[in-house]
Amino acid sequence: MKIELKQANKTDIDFAFEAKKQAMGPHIESKWGWDENFQRLLHEQRFSEKPWFIILVNGEAIGTVSIHDVGKHTRFGEFYLLIKFQRKGIGTKVLQKFLSECDADSKKVTLEYLKWNPVGSLYKRNGFEVTSENEIHYFMTRVPIPL
Repeated sequence: MKIELKQANKTDIDFAFEAKKQAMGPHIESKWGWDENFQRLLHEQRFSEKPWFIILVNGEAIGTVSIHDVGKHTRFGEFYLLIKFQRKGIGTKVLQKFLSECDADSKKVTLEYLKWNPVGSLYKRNGFEVTSENEIHYFMTRVPIPL
C-alpha cells in the first residue's frame, strides 16, 4: 500500500467537504443535526486557514488531513476518510507514517477530537494523551519517541 499526501488546492474543496461529511457527519448529526449550509461555510473557513492535504492510497484520493507546523509542535487535524476506506487499518497507517516523520524530527504533535467520536481509541493506541478538554473536545498531545 503506497500512502502519499498531495497538497490540496482550491479544486479539492468539494472532495474535502465530502470526506468530512462522510467521516464526521454521523457524529455531528447525533449532537446538533447536520446543517449543510452551516457545515459548508465552516468547512470553507477551515480550508482557507491551514494547510490541507489529500490522502492518496495507490494514487486514489481516500481522504484528507491538515498538517500544520506551528513552531514547537505540529498540529494534526481534519483527518477524514471516505466511508469505504474506514475500519480497514488505512487510517492507522496514515497516522503512523506521519508520526514516524515527527519522531525523526523530534516534533511534538497536538490534535483535538469530538468526545463522542470513537477515533480517540486510535489516537490513544498511538501514544497520544489527553492534556485538556472542554465540553465538546478532548485535546491530546504526543511527545516524539526517540529513534
